[in-house]
Amino acid sequence: MPRFASIDIGTNSILLLVAERGEDGRFHPVLERADITRLGRGVDRARRLSPEGMEDTLRVLEAYAGEARELGAEGIAVSATSAARDAQNGAEFIEAARLRAGVKVEVLPGDEEARLSFASAHADFGGGGPLVVIDIGGGSTEFIYGSANGDVTFRHSFDVGSVRLTERFVRSDPPTPAERDAVLGQLREVLHALPPPPARATVVGVAGTVTTLFAVQHAVEPYDAIRVHGGTLTRAELAGLVESLCSLTVEERRRLPGLQPKRADVIPVGALILLASLEQLGADACRVSDRGLRWGLLASRFGTRRV
Repeated sequence: MPRFASIDIGTNSILLLVAERGEDGRFHPVLERADITRLGRGVDRARRLSPEGMEDTLRVLEAYAGEARELGAEGIAVSATSAARDAQNGAEFIEAARLRAGVKVEVLPGDEEARLSFASAHADFGGGGPLVVIDIGGGSTEFIYGSANGDVTFRHSFDVGSVRLTERFVRSDPPTPAERDAVLGQLREVLHALPPPPARATVVGVAGTVTTLFAVQHAVEPYDAIRVHGGTLTRAELAGLVESLCSLTVEERRRLPGLQPKRADVIPVGALILLASLEQLGADACRVSDRGLRWGLLASRFGTRRV
């Protein structure tokens, strides 16, 4: 079966998917990798990608592209999202990626990022009714509403992400109640613009923040995508996670089963974003997807039909 690869360069993490395309047009994973390089460190303040963030990301991107080629990938689709969109020197990073990794990085507009995340979630959770997809990133959070047959009825990217809001509001370790309130105040102000979700919609959370919160709640150590994908996080569980995560120092969080140590500083704000999102949507729970933008990107660029 032909093999293809997608690489998702986010504000906080970089993810690789190498997959085979079966005769039915569906993709079957051969290799998945994830690393936290924080390309978007400081972008909210400086509007520039830092030399350290670029170098850490380029080093992993070069390795990922090499692995994909060694595994026989016929094509590699690479996307970058919030940090690259916001940074004044994003073109410098894109050129460096071309020279060092031999790949063309596509900077996705927020709406396209949302569309591809929805396509991935619909492939696994769609068909039984409307979907609402929440994609929490380091720099932005996307909301996408869609029908049971996969038609997108609303999509929007908000500039509220776990790294951005941590850098903007959190100065203490652990966060103070005042800092938590400031994050929640910002979120409620921004998310108030969301339209009411479709009636009886299933809410699906995608990307690393949501999968990490599920893994911490259920002490999934080491991380196991099979155990995480398709799970459920209730709003009550999230409220408890917010309390526990915000009561611990970064060093204490790093030792939690299920928590990737490099996420320890931003995961409290990530939990606040998901909790505030469910509150605004009036949802009691969300399903958890281990698949996200990289799967939608792969299907869109190399699938047998347009996604």
